[in-house]
Amino acid sequence: MALPQDAFILLGVINMKLRDSYSSLDALCEDMGESREEIEEKLASAGFEYDESTNSFR
Repeated sequence: MALPQDAFILLGVINMKLRDSYSSLDALCEDMGESREEIEEKLASAGFEYDESTNSFR
């Protein structure tokens, strides 16, 4: 599955996957073959940051 390019749609998809299927952003990226840095940069451009304590972007 290709990840959405729109940051707000990407936020929803990533947070849903983190909540439902993955214990960490690293686990998600490894399983999906995605770059953690690219995801974090894309979401940071929209003002979101990964919070390890909640395993979600806020």
